[in-house]
This record gives sequence, structure tokens and C-alpha cells, in this order.
Amino acid sequence: MALPTLTNADRDAARQKAILARRDRSAVRASLKAGTLTLAQVLIRSDTVVGRMPVRQLLTALPGIGQVRTTRSMNALGIPEGRRVQGLGSTQRSKLLQEFPSPM
Repeated sequence: MALPTLTNADRDAARQKAILARRDRSAVRASLKAGTLTLAQVLIRSDTVVGRMPVRQLLTALPGIGQVRTTRSMNALGIPEGRRVQGLGSTQRSKLLQEFPSPM
């Protein structure tokens, strides 16, 4: 099967779309770090910005959560390393919320 032939305009459009998606994911991570968003608020979102974010990035953006605790928690909860937020089941989401409760 041959790869599709893309024009320069198609490549530029795809590049801009990727830049915007990375910028939006970065904004979500910054909001989590600052405390203006909670993990519960992020997990209920159904947009592709959050859905395509790796769970590891989401958890390490939480205040006080580092790489080691993220790895231990993901292993304990049975969440594979490469899992994205949209691939989480309802049980995994509820376990994440129990593991990382939102500060009051």
C-alpha cells in the first residue's frame, strides 16, 4: 500500500494542528500544576486534547507527584505505560481519583 502524497499545504496544515494540540496539552498540564484544574475535572473532559495525552504526563503534572510515584501508582493500578487518557476505563479512572484525591 503506497503512502498518500501530501502537498506542502497539507503538511503545513498538519504541522499547525500538531503545534496547537501540543500547546493545548501544555496549558492543561500547567493548570494542573498551578492547581486551577483538578484531576477529576481533567478526567471528565471528552475532548481530543486531553484524550490523547499520555496518563504518565497527566499524573506527573500534578503538584508533588514525580516520576517514581507515577510509575508505582500506574503499576499498582494496572495501567500500562503507554496508555492515553482516552484509553482508560471507568474503573481505572475511579482508582486514579482514589489514588490522587483533589485537594480541598
